[in-house]
Amino acid sequence: MDRLDNAIRPYAWGSPTAIPHLLGTEPTGEPQAEMWMGAHPGAPSRTGRGTLVEVIDADPEKELGPAAVARFGPRLPFLLKILAAGAPLSLQVHPDLEQAKEGYADEERRGIPVDAPHRNYKDANHKPELICALTDFDGLCGFRAPLAAAGLLDDLGIDSLKPYVDLLHAHPEDAALREVLTAILTADPEEMSRTVAEAATACTRLGGAYAPYADIAHHYPGDPGVIAAMLLNHVRLQPGEALYLGAGVPHAYLNGLGVEIMANSDNVLRCGLTPKHVDVPELLRIVRFRPSDPGVLRPEASPDGEELYETPIDEFRLSRYVLPEAGGAHDLTRATPQILLCTAGTVRAGEHDLTPGRSVFVPAGEKAEVSGTGTLFRATVVA
Repeated sequence: MDRLDNAIRPYAWGSPTAIPHLLGTEPTGEPQAEMWMGAHPGAPSRTGRGTLVEVIDADPEKELGPAAVARFGPRLPFLLKILAAGAPLSLQVHPDLEQAKEGYADEERRGIPVDAPHRNYKDANHKPELICALTDFDGLCGFRAPLAAAGLLDDLGIDSLKPYVDLLHAHPEDAALREVLTAILTADPEEMSRTVAEAATACTRLGGAYAPYADIAHHYPGDPGVIAAMLLNHVRLQPGEALYLGAGVPHAYLNGLGVEIMANSDNVLRCGLTPKHVDVPELLRIVRFRPSDPGVLRPEASPDGEELYETPIDEFRLSRYVLPEAGGAHDLTRATPQILLCTAGTVRAGEHDLTPGRSVFVPAGEKAEVSGTGTLFRATVVA
C-alpha cells in the first residue's frame, strides 16, 4: 500500500484553520478549502511510485482489479476529499450520466475549450456525492415544500418578494418551483440587488431560522442566489451524519469540516452564490423541481465493526471504523481499490502509522490490515 501526499486547494470559501487543525500543522493565513485524495488529473495524490494517475496508468488491472476496470474503465472512479467550508460554497446542481454525456458531446461539437469559463461540462461523467460531517456541518439540500418556502419569504415583509410568494401557492408544485427559480435568476440585476439587501436586513433582524440566510447574504451581497437559497432545506449535520446528493438536487455547503466522496467528475451547474458563469437555460434543464426531505444518513453497523453509508450508486462506497483501545486488528482486504483515511487517533495500516488527515492507497487485492485507536474512513467501489 502507498502513503499518499495530497494537494490542498486554496479556494476562497475555505477555512484557514480547519484542515491545519486536523493535520496538526500551522495555518498559513490563506484559505485551505479541500484536500484531494485520488487520481483526479487536476491534483493527483503523490506516492513513492509517482502520482496516483501514473501508478494506475502503468497497470490498471493490477491497481484497480479486473472487476473495477471492466465496470468503470482504467481509472479510479471516485475522488475522496476533506472539505473545510469557512464560507458558503456556490449553490449548485449536478447532471445525471445521460445529461452529462449529452452536454459534454454538445460542447465538444461547438468547439468550446474545456477550460473556458462559460463551459458547463468538463467531462462526460455524472457527479453524485456524499458528505460526512467531522464537525457540526451546515448545508442546503433539496427544495422545501413550496408552501413552506412561501411562508419563509412572506414573513420577511418585502413587497418585491410577494410575486414569488404568490407563485409558490400555485399548482402543480414542480411548476411553481420552476417558475420561481426562473424568475429569481432572470430578474433585473439592480432590482434583485435591492431585494437581496432588504432580505439580508430582515434575516438579520429575525434571526433563528433566518440566520443562515443572513450569513449567506453577508458573503454574497446582492446575489440572487441568496433568495434562491431560501427555497431549499437548511440542514445541520452532527459529526458522523451524512448527506447524499444525487443528480438534479440543488445544494450548497455553508460551514463545517467533513469527508466528501464523489464520482470522479467536474460537472457543476451553478444557481448562484458565485462570481462564476451561471447558465440559466441549462441549469433549468438539469434541476429536478420536486420538494424533498434532506435525508440525513447515519451509518449502518455490521458485526465486523464497519459502519457503512448506504448510497444508490456504485462508483464509490464510503464506510468508517471507530477502533477502540482494546480492539484487535481488522482485515480490510478487498478485490477493489481502496483509500484509507484517518480522521482521529492513530491507526496502523499495513506498515504505515496514520494520524488525522493522513491516508494510504491500497491496490485491489492487497493485504490491508488495520489496528490502533481512532477513526478510519474507507473509500472503495462496488464492482
